[in-house]
Amino acid sequence: MGEIMNRESKKFYLFSGIIAFAICVIWVIFVKTAPYSDFNYYNTLARSIASGGAWGDTYTSVGYAVALGYVYKFFGASIIVGKTFNLVLTLISYVTLFSLLRKLNISEAKRKIIFLMFIFFPCNIFYNSILAVEIFFTTIFLIIANVYFSNNKFKYIIIGILSGIEIMTKPFFLVFFFAIFLVEVITEKKFIKPLLNSIIVLVLSLIVISPFVYRNTKMMGQFTFVSNNGGIVLYINNNSQNKWGRWMDVTKVENSIALTKTYKEANMTQKNHMLNSAAKKWIISHPIGFVELGLKRLLNTYYVGDDIIFAFNGANLGSSVEHLLLVITNLIRNIIFIPGTVGIVAYSIFVISKLIKRKSEEVDKFSLYSLVCFYMFTCVYFVTEGQGRYGFPSILIFIFFFLNIIKIDKLFEKKKSVFY
Repeated sequence: MGEIMNRESKKFYLFSGIIAFAICVIWVIFVKTAPYSDFNYYNTLARSIASGGAWGDTYTSVGYAVALGYVYKFFGASIIVGKTFNLVLTLISYVTLFSLLRKLNISEAKRKIIFLMFIFFPCNIFYNSILAVEIFFTTIFLIIANVYFSNNKFKYIIIGILSGIEIMTKPFFLVFFFAIFLVEVITEKKFIKPLLNSIIVLVLSLIVISPFVYRNTKMMGQFTFVSNNGGIVLYINNNSQNKWGRWMDVTKVENSIALTKTYKEANMTQKNHMLNSAAKKWIISHPIGFVELGLKRLLNTYYVGDDIIFAFNGANLGSSVEHLLLVITNLIRNIIFIPGTVGIVAYSIFVISKLIKRKSEEVDKFSLYSLVCFYMFTCVYFVTEGQGRYGFPSILIFIFFFLNIIKIDKLFEKKKSVFY
């Protein structure tokens, strides 16, 4: 009987995955998104890398562009190849999520509902037509989680290598080793072993990125990390002219450094340091304004789902269709993200109470892992910039905590249910 149930369960995941993937393919075929802005930069850089060009000019992180570049090198430098790469990554994310869910101590009904909600979540469909870092970054993020909750004796080495790739894509991921440390210190009530595990992750990450850091440093003539756009992001998002916590033209900042002769004559790394310094000075002198902008950035990141607009560029869908899709995707996003936020806050309080009572062993490890990762992302975007696409890696986290509040899985925990 158990074998039959297991076989039927696998069929459920297979068929639902096929349907979701088919929708993604149909979206890519009929919504002919043309890359622009950042997405055009990734595409242009990837084409250059495919033809033997340099890995960028140190301005921005190039993890996704490099991966896309090698895909172009082997399969041809065309937008359709880039979108096919997205579809392959999406398929990998389905398989990875299935594997991860099998490792968690949750009911089968909850596993199936999480799987369904994730694969049919609008972002996981429409991003397939956009040449953006989100699917690439999030797929690796899921693989890291799957490896972490496995029994693989080399898992910290693997996680370190994958974290290095993530740092090349989003430099703030350098702090992920500390997330591992926090999770293990709290759940295992030990210090030395979690410290050693997190050090392994950090060291392997640094080894992975070190050739690129060396290349950047040699190019600029001074120490240069993975990218040089951290300063401008901080600067344009933390000033008295920024009212919404979103991107703005650097020249629109009052007495903008970007308009000075010193800035114009500086190299990329020097410009980065100048902008960082100016932004930090503003933050220190405007603490209330900084907090207000930070909250607006989080609002933009998690609850303003305008990132589907990126898929409309060049697609010629018509304003009425675009408006309808924007409304529907925003509605679905907030139906899940708002209760999910309540679940995150509630579990945060639960964790704090267990820490106070010295009963941290009662904290569920995956829930804590999700919580720590969420706060890692949130702290970054509170300080830097708010955009709907930055919430993409947190979709699974919100779905997980949504089900902690809206317990729809309980309705299906019966033997006659397809979700059982």
